[in-house]
Amino acid sequence: MSVHRDSQLDMFAKASPVIAKVRAPSRGRPSQSGTHSDEDMARTLEESGNYRILRKLIARPIAPVRRPEFSRLGVILDTETTGLSHRSDEIIEIGAVAFTFDDDGAIGDVVGIYGGLQQPSRPIPPEITRLTGITDAMVEGQVIDLRSLSALIEPADLIIAHNAGFDRPFCEAFSTMFAGKAWACSVSEIDWSARGFEGTKLGYLVGQAGYFHEGHRAVDDCHALLEILDREQRQGESPFAELYRASQRSRIRIFAEHSPFEMKDHLKARGYRWSDGSDGRLKSWWIEVGEDDLGDELSYLRSEIYRWKEAEPPTVRLTAFDRFKS
Repeated sequence: MSVHRDSQLDMFAKASPVIAKVRAPSRGRPSQSGTHSDEDMARTLEESGNYRILRKLIARPIAPVRRPEFSRLGVILDTETTGLSHRSDEIIEIGAVAFTFDDDGAIGDVVGIYGGLQQPSRPIPPEITRLTGITDAMVEGQVIDLRSLSALIEPADLIIAHNAGFDRPFCEAFSTMFAGKAWACSVSEIDWSARGFEGTKLGYLVGQAGYFHEGHRAVDDCHALLEILDREQRQGESPFAELYRASQRSRIRIFAEHSPFEMKDHLKARGYRWSDGSDGRLKSWWIEVGEDDLGDELSYLRSEIYRWKEAEPPTVRLTAFDRFKS
């Protein structure tokens, strides 16, 4: 979730009206003026209608006791890497925040945190240092503690990443502890636009939720995502509850194998992606749809692409255990 993200500063570059950053509420303590607390002043600015206030996002501490009503375990995970390819690039940092939740998707408490750096086999590219702030000097001699990380990952019912299609292949190439785990993607499996958000990048979500945080370090981003996922919604369902429901549904990957070459632009316009076969998939255009949309998609292929009603494009049913793999 690192190199494919724009700078978190971009979201503030052309903000209007003025955005003021304040620290977390001071719980009624007066400021140095002795008359108003920080929160009082922030509220006054907000109520004027001329300012938007971003409050510093404070990470949740580890709960001393695990409450039995939250019986499930989730792990929010983030990686920083030397590049975009899980086949040739390497993880240089992993952050993980473990939290409890119940069967309805209500989040309980943070029960574990891990953050670790790893020295790669080659120097970190300058553009990666610019994006992440991680230097060769920082990772020199550093090794991710697999035992500590495994203590969070092994018992997890669900691993959440903000772009799981990026993080999961890197993690599975890094360690077998990630094999066979259920994954969810907080980018693609939550309808953020329906919740009033203008984008899906973590910086946008954090800013529009009224916070700011120290971005681009793995653990900090995990803490930030947890707060956004647990954000109360007027419709009564948190983003995490929506994500958890989505993770329990199967999706169908349809391969438009042997589709006519001249129909490629039509497939692309409909959202199909090209697979050249190098990753073990069929060499063809493909798309993923929900189970409820399978019939309509097959009808489209038969009538508009193959123009043969008996056509049977190959399909693969995917669950959270195999979605977002390479």
